[in-house]
Amino acid sequence: MSHLLSWIVFSPLVAGLGILFVPKSKMDWVKWIATGVTGFGFFLGLLVWAQFNPLDTGVQLLEDHAWIPQIGVHYTLGLDGINFPMVILTLLLSFLACIGSFGIQEREKEYYFLYLLLTTGMLGTFLALDLFLFYIFWEVVLVPMYFLIGIWGGPRKEYAAIKFFLYTLAGSLFMLLGILALYFFEAPHTFNMLELGTRTYPLFFQQVIFLAFFFGFAIKVPVWPFHTWLPDAHVEAPTPISVLLAGVLLKMGTYGFFRVSYPILPEAAQWFRPAMAVLAVIGIVYGGFVALAQQDFKKMVAYSSVSHMGFVLLGLAAFTRDGFNGAMLQMFNHGVITGGLFLLVGVLYDRAHTRDLNVFGGLGARMSVYSGILIFFSLASLGLPGLSGFVSEFLCLLGTFPVYRTLTILSLTGIILAATYLLLMIQRVLLGPVNPKWEKLADIDRRELFTLVPLMIPILVVGIYPKLILHYLTPSLSALLTKLGVLIP
Repeated sequence: MSHLLSWIVFSPLVAGLGILFVPKSKMDWVKWIATGVTGFGFFLGLLVWAQFNPLDTGVQLLEDHAWIPQIGVHYTLGLDGINFPMVILTLLLSFLACIGSFGIQEREKEYYFLYLLLTTGMLGTFLALDLFLFYIFWEVVLVPMYFLIGIWGGPRKEYAAIKFFLYTLAGSLFMLLGILALYFFEAPHTFNMLELGTRTYPLFFQQVIFLAFFFGFAIKVPVWPFHTWLPDAHVEAPTPISVLLAGVLLKMGTYGFFRVSYPILPEAAQWFRPAMAVLAVIGIVYGGFVALAQQDFKKMVAYSSVSHMGFVLLGLAAFTRDGFNGAMLQMFNHGVITGGLFLLVGVLYDRAHTRDLNVFGGLGARMSVYSGILIFFSLASLGLPGLSGFVSEFLCLLGTFPVYRTLTILSLTGIILAATYLLLMIQRVLLGPVNPKWEKLADIDRRELFTLVPLMIPILVVGIYPKLILHYLTPSLSALLTKLGVLIP
């Protein structure tokens, strides 16, 4: 039995505990230990990639050990086409955001310990195949994120941290009730997700449990109207934490539908899919309009996440191969693109100490490299053909149109709005006369480039050759559709 997945999950936690014993005279070691272990995790992810067989729809690299046998809890980790892209995305963003954390100058030891604990929680959530273990990792993520926002955040950091904590905790409580109901419904009692997916439940029971999980997952996505914690958390969080919040944490919610709600509660998923499609379109349009109204650069990107994640929910509601492929690919692409945009917001804020879009102008002539990269990520976010954002959104629309034509047409408004607010942002920041106040702003440096260029590569490669990722997704998603009773041509 391979223990590669355990190394991936727990090496950040072990390194984080080691950081706590670093003497004060060696504080430089702290950030290099954190960077080294996240880089090591990404290397292990590449090893997993080399071993992963995309044609195998079962669980690979399975680790299964009895943990609390008295109640049937197992330490079960595994990999398939559903969580594979999320694990690679988490490892990549964790490494790059750690390098982006070098600007943190206060309480570094505590910051990097919490950062590595957060990384372990995120990876464990995606790899756990036992509901008890899944819930523990899900909750582990909540604690370090609360402190990372509340201690190292902006002026309203305490308010944003408490709001994030209360929203997420409320959703987690509903999810816990759903987990307990599944466990006690039928003997032999089990938390094993794969075993629970083979059982049959009455429709009403499925509907109640689906709603319980829905609240937990929808708040994390976030689905309208449960989204109000997100802009505050993004705006107040330090830049590297905003990257992980948008790039990884939001995906935990949509991943929960793929991993838990759909395979275990298939009839309820069919019953709720029209409501999910409506909520998706509301989120797409609402997020786009609110992003258009923002004057704060970071808040604009935050509301754009509400809109773009709506496409994931739309693909999830389609119950078609193209819709599912588009939803999963959008999860990956959004993480890469929006993570890059938040890093770019941080680059500008570190120099100008403001995010007000109205006070910039003409930076294209002063920060030429930064400007080129900002335009690249903006075009990817608005869905320019040839870049990854276009492929995933197109697949979501392609998969949804035969099922919900009117809703699909309405969702196109989100694409138009994305083009509007992103191009207006480029105009306000990069074009026009130079504000004399910013004439001496330094261009992007090598460390910042190192955090952005690795994200530009998958945006371009996936945009040109999407099969590179779809090859790993399609078999597992097709198997899930078959379980949901959908005939695949």
